[in-house]
Amino acid sequence: MNRTSASHEGERQDAIGIRPLRAIGEPEIRGLSEVLIDCVEGGASVSFMFPMSLAKAEAFWRGASASVSRGERIVIVAEEADGTIVGTIQVLLNQPENQPHRGDVAKMLVHRRFRRRGIGAALLAAAEQCALGAGKTLLVLDTASSDAERLYAGHGWERCGRIPEYALFPDGRPCATTIFFKALCPTAGRPSGE
Repeated sequence: MNRTSASHEGERQDAIGIRPLRAIGEPEIRGLSEVLIDCVEGGASVSFMFPMSLAKAEAFWRGASASVSRGERIVIVAEEADGTIVGTIQVLLNQPENQPHRGDVAKMLVHRRFRRRGIGAALLAAAEQCALGAGKTLLVLDTASSDAERLYAGHGWERCGRIPEYALFPDGRPCATTIFFKALCPTAGRPSGE
């Protein structure tokens, strides 16, 4: 899809590639699992609890792989030139029949060693582009991360509100989540005939 320059603390790093996965094989499952485990171990509230095992992570990505093959979701990765996956984001396409225009953005994950380099912003832009290419004109997401909230707001996402005690952090503490949406074209969300 594209390459983004990644820099950290003033040093030039190798470019990071951003691309959707047409299929997810064992090498991708391993790389995606490493990113998921790192994020959960770092405290991210992304549906998993401690202890976070490789088996749990691989089972999740195998399910996502099957969903990709059925055309129900798009999985996008950020990777180094050697193919090492350092981040990912998903667009869930399979929505109720009265919401064919809507997609959900899920599992925005960037390995802790690669944060603050613009990778999250590049993944988000790729997710929006892929969603639009799949016919989606409205995206919705939720986050428990204040850093992610700033990222989304800074890229034109609109905050709907905050739900207290929506989920749990991996250590079992309750956490709130903030809901965002973004219209990908000027007519998204308008009733027919307007």
